[in-house]
Amino acid sequence: QAQLVESGGGVVQAGDSLTLSCAAPGVTFSDYSRGWFRQAPGKEREFVAAISWRGRNTYYGDRVKGRFTVSRDISKNTAYLQMNNLQPDDTGVYYCAAETSGLGSTNHWDYAYWGRGTQVTVSS
Repeated sequence: QAQLVESGGGVVQAGDSLTLSCAAPGVTFSDYSRGWFRQAPGKEREFVAAISWRGRNTYYGDRVKGRFTVSRDISKNTAYLQMNNLQPDDTGVYYCAAETSGLGSTNHWDYAYWGRGTQVTVSS
């Protein structure tokens, strides 16, 4: 099954920045939207950000607006999540997903393809 591969996670301190990448090696997802979700231990999966297939529309969860930026490079078949001013409650496993309509969605059930996630840990 087609798979997305996240990278860029790590351990940082509050106020630091990280950029996550979401690649799709060997698969063309250029006309699919990409979404980012995260899940902290004991909590439900939370929508973080999404970008439509051409990048014209972006969506953000309320808790990350103004701090996170989603983007994509169609030529590289890769999406990115720039995260600034990270806080301890941003800690979790971050998942990339692809949604076939290309429009973008804040709902995880709209996404057909998922990566395995990358851990982001923010210490205070």
